[in-house]
Amino acid sequence: MHQDLIQVRDGIRAGTHSASTEMERAVGIARSPDCEHVFTRTMFEHAQAQADATGPDQPLAGLSVSIKDLFDIAGQPTPAGSVVLSHAPAAIEDAPAVARLRAAGGVVIGRTNMTEFAFSGVGVNPHHGTPANAAVKSDRGPHVPGGSSSGAAVSVATGAAFVGLGSDTGGSIRIPAALNGIVGFKNTARLVPTRGALPLSTTLDTACAMTRSVRDAVLVHEILSARTVTPTAKPLAQCRFAVVKELFQDALEPAVASAFEDALRSLRDAGASIEEISLPPLADLPAINATGGFSAAESYAWHRQLLERSFAGYDPRVAQRIVKGADMRAFEYLDLVQARAHWIRRMETALQEFDAVLSPTVPVTAPPVADVAPGIERDDAFFRLNGLLLRNPSVVNMLDGCAISLPCQAPGAAPVGLMLWHAALHDDSILGIALQTEALLKRS
Repeated sequence: MHQDLIQVRDGIRAGTHSASTEMERAVGIARSPDCEHVFTRTMFEHAQAQADATGPDQPLAGLSVSIKDLFDIAGQPTPAGSVVLSHAPAAIEDAPAVARLRAAGGVVIGRTNMTEFAFSGVGVNPHHGTPANAAVKSDRGPHVPGGSSSGAAVSVATGAAFVGLGSDTGGSIRIPAALNGIVGFKNTARLVPTRGALPLSTTLDTACAMTRSVRDAVLVHEILSARTVTPTAKPLAQCRFAVVKELFQDALEPAVASAFEDALRSLRDAGASIEEISLPPLADLPAINATGGFSAAESYAWHRQLLERSFAGYDPRVAQRIVKGADMRAFEYLDLVQARAHWIRRMETALQEFDAVLSPTVPVTAPPVADVAPGIERDDAFFRLNGLLLRNPSVVNMLDGCAISLPCQAPGAAPVGLMLWHAALHDDSILGIALQTEALLKRS
């Protein structure tokens, strides 16, 4: 694993590293075959000049950050991984999330590839190619990076960026973080502005980031949320964790099940209390979302005119999911809003006695891209994988909660994510527990 941001930043401040040299290294990686299809647009020369001019006292000290292609960057169009918006008018100003990273001394090296319009957890893009998973190599070719923030994850995992700004509507930060062996933090949505980000679901969208460590995640969340984070100092031996029987542990790949059990064992050995619980509200989710859910309805509202003009230019798998939103009627949407609010209250009541819930982030490790590459003959496999990848993390979005994915696999094994999660505004507590859990897992 590459050094994390705080370690390198401290080296810059101590004079053992320089922002200029670190940017040269980052750009070299970004130009390498490991980052093929990772960027849709690069700003390497400008980035080098900015790194040279950035002071070491700034929080990000002139180090490289990447920006998911759905965020506005002043002077550039915002295509969101598509071709139908490649000639859209340029953004007038940076999205707030981008502006905050820049103001903190982050240097943008490029826009990262993504699932078109953020509507999939797999990370495949038929227009710009699919970034190869940075952590899994095999004789079956590249493996899926996870999505929708695919390029953002690979930029961090390869060392091209210290921060990968992305979005998370149903797991789009945590899924690629888990599959690439890095850290992905989904904050409570209201804490970071999503203005200037092309929407998938205005109800569920979250602006957040992937990093190389939890302490980096704390720093970046402070920057993005413009607030001071106070991670809980409660020791693991005093923590009470829940492990959910239903849904989250269904159909686990053996490697995922083994890594998850090992992580639970390490936490128990550290004195943590872990209780297996039932969460009856989970059984209600299919009925609540039976009319299509927020993403289809809200994305169709945004895309309907563009679809009429440019349907043939869309990824067919994405268009297929968006047009389902055309069938939702106004009263069904209002019923969905009310049902979600009631469901959240029930979930919060069920979880109020616990410090966090522990789950596998996703139930599988990254399969080969060839298994799900664009092509109608592979659509069934694609949608089956997409459903598996979204299943666990999307519960947290529906909850309006916060969650973090940490690597928990054994050394040399394919990445597996451990997800720590809770309801809204438990962010600081989750980050504090994650700092301790990360340290524990590294020692185990």
